[in-house]
Amino acid sequence: MAPKQQRGEVTADLLLTSALEVFAKSGQQGFTVNAVTAASGVSLGSLYHHFGSFDGLAAALFTRCMEQLFDEMIVAVTRSRTARTGIRALVQAYLRFTTEHRDEALFLHASAYSGYLAARAEEIRDIKAVKLAVIADWMRPRIERGEIVPIPPALIEVLVMGPAAEAARRWLSCTYDIDLDQAAQVLPDSIWRSLRPD
Repeated sequence: MAPKQQRGEVTADLLLTSALEVFAKSGQQGFTVNAVTAASGVSLGSLYHHFGSFDGLAAALFTRCMEQLFDEMIVAVTRSRTARTGIRALVQAYLRFTTEHRDEALFLHASAYSGYLAARAEEIRDIKAVKLAVIADWMRPRIERGEIVPIPPALIEVLVMGPAAEAARRWLSCTYDIDLDQAAQVLPDSIWRSLRPD
């Protein structure tokens, strides 16, 4: 890799890391271009050079966090042999990511429907689709063998990730009395039962 390209990657990474730190410390109201450039020491011109706009930076950070989450879930499910252990592993990986990477999880949940992602929504959707396809490929033979109920992949995603995401959202908001360790004990088998064929 050329030194100039390497410096560019280091700068982009610094901007993303600083943006996450700013968001974690100051929330959406404090998540501004001025706060990120001040925290990173990177000029506004350099931010625009790498990401096109502040919205571009936010979308890149959202994508980075989303890929981290899905990569952890993919590792968990692909190590599983049975349908039951795979579904349990997906749920537990989601909840574990939330506790171990609180800032990333907070950014994902708080930003999911924000205006600054709108311009990159299709790109983000395409990246997510690639990750979901890996999970769907793991599930397909188990669905064909009758181990998982044969419903559309989008509905399986809702059944598996919906309860975990809601538990994570409530835990992250600090306004609900929810214990993610307890959720990690209760939710996996409950979700698995919803996907077992009758």
